[in-house]
Amino acid sequence: MDKKSLATPMLVVILLILFVILCNPIAMVGVGERGVKVTLGMVSPTSYTEGIHLITPFISKIKTMDVKTQKIYIQTPVYTKDIQQANISYVINFNLQPENVHKMYREVGMTYKDTVLMPVVEGTIKDVIGKWNAQDLVANREIATREILDKLVKQLAPRYINVTGFQMTEIKYSDVFERAIESKVTAEQEALKAKNKTVQIQEEARQKVISAEAEARSMAIRANALTQNKALVQYEAVQKWDGKMPQYMLGGSMPFINIK
Repeated sequence: MDKKSLATPMLVVILLILFVILCNPIAMVGVGERGVKVTLGMVSPTSYTEGIHLITPFISKIKTMDVKTQKIYIQTPVYTKDIQQANISYVINFNLQPENVHKMYREVGMTYKDTVLMPVVEGTIKDVIGKWNAQDLVANREIATREILDKLVKQLAPRYINVTGFQMTEIKYSDVFERAIESKVTAEQEALKAKNKTVQIQEEARQKVISAEAEARSMAIRANALTQNKALVQYEAVQKWDGKMPQYMLGGSMPFINIK
């Protein structure tokens, strides 16, 4: 085989390699991503799944967007119902809806976190927190958290974002208000302690009255019985006798009950 016959296939291979390098007709969508094909400024009607995809060089390109679950830690200032300022620290879990990535790209673009997600999140937090008084919010954090999560899910689903979790990690008030809450809680605890002590004293007094009334009734019954039955008087005396006969100054002793 002469050199001329070998040069032609080699030239074809070289040109093909140059074409692939310069024109790049292959696009790759990575794991946890979806691709959006843009052809002469027009967005494809579907999202491209993971893998290798062919495109027309210089005419089409594929933009990739992350659809894995993402987590954002952030803090935002809010006001409670009683006009107390608080800084709410929270974490939110979310992901783009894989089947609607092309719609998000067409309607919003790559900056959807700043233009769609965060405005809705902060607006919802302020709306819910604004329904609670500051001290009540601390005691009902979980209720407020669930309400925020439910609202975020409903509001962001039509905007191609799935919210899978939301948690308030800290509610921070001013130092002055924090001290006021601590003082109030301490005062309430002391008041409750005093109330419990009062109840205890009242109960002890009531028990004494009940006991005294029972004793009085018992004595009345016994007195009435003794009046009606003289033999019972002697029986009571015998019950209390220590076994010694009464002594008299004239000497001798005499029984103190009638033994006839």
